[in-house]
Amino acid sequence: MTERATEQQDEPTAAPAPGAALLAEAMGKSGLLWIDVADDRTWPAWHVWDDGAALVVSGPGEQPLPWLPPEVRLVLRSKDTGGRLLTVRARAHVLEPGSSQWQRATDLLRPARLNAVDDSVTRWAAECTVTALVPFGDPLESPGSYAADDHRAAPARTAATTTAWRPWHWGGRGETKAEQRQARAEAKARRKAAKARAKQRRKRRRRGVGLDGR
Repeated sequence: MTERATEQQDEPTAAPAPGAALLAEAMGKSGLLWIDVADDRTWPAWHVWDDGAALVVSGPGEQPLPWLPPEVRLVLRSKDTGGRLLTVRARAHVLEPGSSQWQRATDLLRPARLNAVDDSVTRWAAECTVTALVPFGDPLESPGSYAADDHRAAPARTAATTTAWRPWHWGGRGETKAEQRQARAEAKARRKAAKARAKQRRKRRRRGVGLDGR
């Protein structure tokens, strides 16, 4: 079993908040949000929006998410521009496998899960965590009221690498081509210098002058 994000809450319900219509529209139009975890980083997550809560599943075979504290921030994007649209606070409620809330959440998450190759719900119950993220309060950022910080962050560390194998490129890669051009230029300069020295020696021989200048 994955470590539970928070203590169980029986009935996660959304509190009315200004901008609820924009929030519901942003959640419903985009299946991707970012979970900003304090003292950690911002994690992308696919979700399903259901009656005031964003449902996410994480764990083995699913998207990686850290331990979630009781309160997080959700960053929502504009479906049209892909840019930041809303930032809201949300409470994280872990849903207990077998409960009515968990059953409803998995019924909604299962058809939205792409490329499933097994009995996802059984695996979720045994190994994964299903969490309801319930926004509350006024938006921290909204159209016309964005923080000056651009929120750029260093890319997360990953084990992915291409050092063991690199795709073949016709005529070589850019850096390889530059090295080849430099090598050709140096070889050309050496040949030119050698020809100049040979020409000078021939002139001296015709004049009867030795290599030592006598």
